[in-house]
Amino acid sequence: MTQALLTGLSRTTRPQSVLRRLLALDAVVTGANGLAYAVAPGPLGELLGIERGLLFELGLLLAVYAAGVGLLASRPVPSVPGVKAVIDINLLWTVGSVLAIVGWIDPTTAGTVWTLLQAGTVAGFAALQWAALRATRR
Repeated sequence: MTQALLTGLSRTTRPQSVLRRLLALDAVVTGANGLAYAVAPGPLGELLGIERGLLFELGLLLAVYAAGVGLLASRPVPSVPGVKAVIDINLLWTVGSVLAIVGWIDPTTAGTVWTLLQAGTVAGFAALQWAALRATRR
């Protein structure tokens, strides 16, 4: 079932292509998010209830991370340790996002919803990337 899902998502049956496309999509989504935070931390901070400086720093961090994921995606055969690092970082981001809401930041309702949606998206990337990595090793 996982292979069928991955094939449908990526429009290819080649595991390396699936993995590269998932990494590229992760890089684009993460990069767009990071750029938004870095370029408009004031308005987004007000909307989300998250401090402007924190959003700006997260934006820069996400932009750099996205560039690294994009570089990994550009390789004909992404390195297994690199892909595992992306998966691990995505999982840490997911857990960190939930913990931030519970005990670190005090977001608005929109901020809470956004953070949980973002955490779910990142967890989804991690799960799909793990499945694609496993498929490349068969």
